[in-house]
Amino acid sequence: MVTFEDIRAIILSFPDTTEGMSWDARSFKVNKKAILFWNPQYDCPVFKVPFEERDFLLEVDPDTFFTTDHHKPWPMILGRPARLDIDWVRANIERVWRSQAKKATIKAYDLAQL
Repeated sequence: MVTFEDIRAIILSFPDTTEGMSWDARSFKVNKKAILFWNPQYDCPVFKVPFEERDFLLEVDPDTFFTTDHHKPWPMILGRPARLDIDWVRANIERVWRSQAKKATIKAYDLAQL
């Protein structure tokens, strides 16, 4: 079971991340770009993933991942908290963070991890 608090702790462990609200949903951002949303209607996280990965996840693990008509046009996927793998969640968050954070922020983070 992955909780909102688990996800919050992972995201906020990365530099320059912020928590706020977007479209009546809790959200996390870096460099003013969303990393993840928490969908209040389904009480679950909405992850950013490329369309190809989303389609793959929907096919191979529909018990964990799903989409809605609202989210289908976007490169996003919803995850059922009771079924999510925390390592996948962490890897997804870091990948999205790295793609959106400033280069200097990433460099400083990587140096601090040595």
